[in-house]
Amino acid sequence: MAEIRKTYLKPADCALDMGDGSERGLYVNQDYILQKLRKVHRGISLMYTYYPTDEGWPGRASVVHKHNVSGAWDYPYEDYFPYKGGLNGNREDEPFNFMKEIRQHGMDVVLTMTINPHLEDEYLVSVAKDLRSYGRVLLRINHECTGNWFCYTKRATYPEIADFFVRFNKILKEYAPNVKTILCAGMWEKHTGKLEMEDIFLEAHKVADYWSGDNYLALHWGWPVDICTKETNSHACYDVDEIYEKAKNTYKRLKEITGQDKPFVLSELNADGDVTGAFEQSNMMRHFMERLEQDDEKWLSAFTFYQFRDDGRLGLEITDPNNSDVGIEQPMMQMYKEKIQSPFFSAKMESGEEISLPCKLRWGGAEDAEGVEVPLHFEKTPTFAELYFDEELIDLTMMIELGGYWFYKKAGTKCVDMMSLFFEKPLSKPTDMKLRFFLPPQDGMNYPEKGNADDAPNGDWMVNCYNVLPKLPTIRIENDPVALAKKYY
Repeated sequence: MAEIRKTYLKPADCALDMGDGSERGLYVNQDYILQKLRKVHRGISLMYTYYPTDEGWPGRASVVHKHNVSGAWDYPYEDYFPYKGGLNGNREDEPFNFMKEIRQHGMDVVLTMTINPHLEDEYLVSVAKDLRSYGRVLLRINHECTGNWFCYTKRATYPEIADFFVRFNKILKEYAPNVKTILCAGMWEKHTGKLEMEDIFLEAHKVADYWSGDNYLALHWGWPVDICTKETNSHACYDVDEIYEKAKNTYKRLKEITGQDKPFVLSELNADGDVTGAFEQSNMMRHFMERLEQDDEKWLSAFTFYQFRDDGRLGLEITDPNNSDVGIEQPMMQMYKEKIQSPFFSAKMESGEEISLPCKLRWGGAEDAEGVEVPLHFEKTPTFAELYFDEELIDLTMMIELGGYWFYKKAGTKCVDMMSLFFEKPLSKPTDMKLRFFLPPQDGMNYPEKGNADDAPNGDWMVNCYNVLPKLPTIRIENDPVALAKKYY
């Protein structure tokens, strides 16, 4: 038996999150995304809205408030999918079913919520309690809050919006300390050297756990009402380097005005193919990602690619207009798939001490987890590379990594075929690799009984989940076919 060692999952130099569903597209299941990209993200970004006291709630705005619209936000409340939890809500509905799936696939939930800023505390406390069982949640509250397009900006003044963020942040710290808040506010302006509305949102910047901004390299904001042409004025295209410097200066200015240093993320980033076409869209994003890799300052903690499948042209896939379950791959898919394999955008994995099994493993999230690793040697590209799980392992949920590719084992799955790695990356010489196993939450949720009760007054269960790996699966590596017919070529 080869030696078994602990392995530790650590943050990437710049983590990658993926947008999955919004007003512009439906949620795509994580099995499909993993098969397409072969790589897990740090987090999956979901976008929801919460206006529980409004007429028509919890119906989607574009369904219950149909009328002639002049833009995507011309409704009483935002046309994201309704958040079905909260006060008197249903925790078996959206987004909780998707949140469970995301965490089973070894990623964190990045939840954007537009919220009526005049809601009473009891509504916010209920939302906080909803989120306690989902590990490290990143919650972006009322994003792009210095703009004027979202519905909540039409209901409250900017100081009221800033105060609401501070109020909700305080409630989360009390009732759901596992949730980290993201403030997505104004960015640096070259003509002033300041952030947009920086005085108004100063206290919100100080209490937020993460700083953020949204900045597209090109965008057709008139979608879906008009068609983007040279004659329309509902689009823009920017210099990629100028956007890069704008974002970087936003982070520097935030440190200056708050006296703090916090992770800075770009919560929505892409170029819109409606404006540039699909090939230039890919080139612009490649240039931005390469600038990040080459920048010694390492100022950006993460960015969210918006999004996997889009009804317009802001996705790695666009939605087939004949069938919304089908995605049409764009040129950017292959570029992005290559770039996410870069060490700069990949979670670090550090080898630890030699251990024996069974072993209890901690899952704290996509940037903080314990696993086990075993060395494998390949003389050449194998014909078969498979893992078999017997009755002691069959009920475990696992994330498995080999050669930079990730594989998911659902509870009940008996065999995982890893040959897709070698289909795309055949070996040209004998190669050593490490096969790694991690145990994310079985059903995507954390429970008090699966935490360490001695770590804190209420245990550490809101952040950490512990499961036992009793042994390794049977590893089948075969260099040659089982049998061959006579030569026919």
